[in-house]
Amino acid sequence: MNGTLRLILFDVDGTLVDSQDDIVRSMTLSFEALGLTSPKRSEIVGIIGLSLETAVIRLMPGLAEPLYENLVIGYKAAYKGLRAHNGTTQSSPLYPNARVVLQSLWANSDYLLGVATGKSRRGLDILLEEHGLSDYFFTVQCADLHPSKPHPAMLQAALAETGVEAKNAVMIGDTQFDMEMAGAAGLHAIGVTWGYHDVQRLGRADHIANDFAQIPLILNTLWQDAA
Repeated sequence: MNGTLRLILFDVDGTLVDSQDDIVRSMTLSFEALGLTSPKRSEIVGIIGLSLETAVIRLMPGLAEPLYENLVIGYKAAYKGLRAHNGTTQSSPLYPNARVVLQSLWANSDYLLGVATGKSRRGLDILLEEHGLSDYFFTVQCADLHPSKPHPAMLQAALAETGVEAKNAVMIGDTQFDMEMAGAAGLHAIGVTWGYHDVQRLGRADHIANDFAQIPLILNTLWQDAA
């Protein structure tokens, strides 16, 4: 490394942790509680990464606003209940090799780590604390204060907070929304194939990772190519 400070931003659901089952179950319960037909599993998986308010509209357009509000409330209650019953580390386990790679990147003085997620800050804080990762991330950008992905506001805020230029930053995620957000903010993008969108939807990625263990090498290649 040449001493240039680099910012590495991670998506959470589908990138760091596998929370698919609880997300699908919570969304299904929230629709059913209002007497609505639940979307298919594939449809729910397809909106993971969007903010919750945007996701429910995308899943079922044309409902009255109070119904969307109740869907959000119902989802949050269901997700909280599943997390309490199963435990965070069981509900949202880390993907293989995630911890060791995060530890390695965090130990590199040329790197700052961050998160850009559609999760709420409260939910993210619980997740990171339960996994023992709270100290790893210098900047944390959540759905509470920003427009939904793929709007670039989260990444722009992370750049402003860290003082890192966009050319020295990368977004790592599993969805088309992550790739589009990175492009809109002028960041590099690494798409990961172990998450929720097919690799064909990651077409805007500069690089593709098939295993978490590949990320350090991909980062080295990315910075060398950008030099």
